[in-house]
This record gives sequence, structure tokens and C-alpha cells, in this order.
Amino acid sequence: MDQLKAMEMFIEVARHRSFSEAGRHLGISRALVSKHIMQLEAELGARLLHRSTREVSLTELGQAYLEPCTASVEQARQARLVISHATDELAGGIRIQAPCSFGSEWLADALARFALLHPKLQPMLHVDDNLLDPFRHGFDLSIRVGGIPDSPGLHMRRLAPCRGILCASPAYLEKYGMPEHPGQLIQHRCLHFSHLTMGNTWHFERKGEHLAIDINPGFASNNGKVLHQAALRGLGIVYDTTFLAWRDLSAGHLMPVLPDWQLPLNDFTALYPATRKVTPKVRALIDFLVDEYQPVPEWDQVLQAAKII
Repeated sequence: MDQLKAMEMFIEVARHRSFSEAGRHLGISRALVSKHIMQLEAELGARLLHRSTREVSLTELGQAYLEPCTASVEQARQARLVISHATDELAGGIRIQAPCSFGSEWLADALARFALLHPKLQPMLHVDDNLLDPFRHGFDLSIRVGGIPDSPGLHMRRLAPCRGILCASPAYLEKYGMPEHPGQLIQHRCLHFSHLTMGNTWHFERKGEHLAIDINPGFASNNGKVLHQAALRGLGIVYDTTFLAWRDLSAGHLMPVLPDWQLPLNDFTALYPATRKVTPKVRALIDFLVDEYQPVPEWDQVLQAAKII
């Protein structure tokens, strides 16, 4: 048994209270997660989780084990990162594509820090919300939301959750009121991201109930930062993302709308050609980004601590 891998799985199960959700976030099956956790419990000689048909919860020993387990996994990741940086001489160009908002808000800073670790590396970041073919446009790595599951020529690795969140300014909500049900959005000005794959339909879920609400966009854009700025000005209710909205939500400049309803959860994924040998610089960059954003990215940590998500 790979004990470190099993510890990582235990942390994910503890975070999501679900074997299935943990498996989805790790990109493996529920059965494999369950198998590794059982092996870990056998190795430790202790039961870490209560299991029932409805939920998974930590035992008293599992709760006590979680904090040192998390610290050990993080130390191991940092150790791997130090070794990879010390032994690899990464040099030359590397072409990366990413969505505009994520590229400017988060990826640019991470790439700059990665380049400082490898002075001979020459990153080129192209930000574009269009789904460009990495083969045709010569990208070594594409960061996308959701990936391209129907393309056999690409490998995909999960980087971070991309959570949608509805929010609006206090001034807008004071003037027009807080909707209590998704169906009431038809009475509000909605700020709509035009690249959403479901068109002008916003999807909601709560306790097994699914709703699809057709909204009439009062303002639309293909750029999330444009919509975010419009929401700050009080223009309407925006279909935002936590990686963009976290600062203003934490500061109270924006308020969550319909917080009891969940929007579809997607992932940022790293896509790279399956037909080429993965170069050390591409692999090192992907590993760096995984360590940067997992298990919970900084923006969601802040919102979780404030009990906003």
C-alpha cells in the first residue's frame, strides 16, 4: 500500500464527507478510494470513518488523525517539489493557454514564481476564453474549465475546483431585494457569462432538487472580470466564480445570492497532447500547479473560513 496516497485520499474523504466526491476530485473510482482507506485503517489498527448509506463521518480517532495527516501530506508535497526543482535544469520556451480571468488573476503570478525557480525557462502565457486546439496553435499546455473529455489526443489532469457563485452588491439588493428562490431571478437584472455551455439557462441544485431557470440577461459578456466589475457597480446579480469574487465577498462589497442553492461544480484542468512525450518542463509545471491549488485553493480556503461557501 502507498500510505501517502491513502492519506491523501483520507483527507479528501474527510473534506467532502463522501467517497464518491473524493474519488471525483481525485479522478479515481469510489471503490478505489474505499479500498485505500480500508488498507490505511488496517495499517493503523484504527477505524477512521463511520460509514452509512447516507453519509460518511469521522470517528473520534479519525478527527484526531486528520490534522497531523494533513500536515504530513503537505510536508511530503513540499519535499517532492524541492527535489524536483533542485535536480531538473529546465530551460527553453513553454507555451501555455488559459482563460482570461483565471490567467490574469491567478495563473500569471504562479507562472512568475515558477519562472523564478527556473531562470532559464521562457514561459509564454496566452489568455483566451475561446477553446483553442493545443495541436493547431502549438501550445504545450492548456488550462481550461472542464477539459475536453471527447478528445482522445489529449491527456487531462485536474488542477482546482472552479465554483460558480451568484452574488450582487449590497446597494443592488437593498434597492431590488434578495431573491429567495431561483424562479424569482426572472424579476432581476442578471449579469450573464456568454461562454456558459448551457446558453441563457442557469442550473441549480438543492437536496436532490434540480432546477433549470431561463434568464433574460440584462448584461452579458464573454469576460468574467467585466461582469464582476458590473456587479460591484450595482448593475445586477452576477453568475460569478469564487476565484474572482473571493476578495469582494470577504470584504462585503458583494453578497452571496441564493446561498442554499448550488451551481454546477466544474474543474480547472491541465490539458496536454497525449501523442507527445511529456517534457520535464511541462510535467514540472503541472506538478507545481497541482501543489499550488490542491487540495483546496487559496480563494476557496478564505471563503470556507468565512463560512461563505
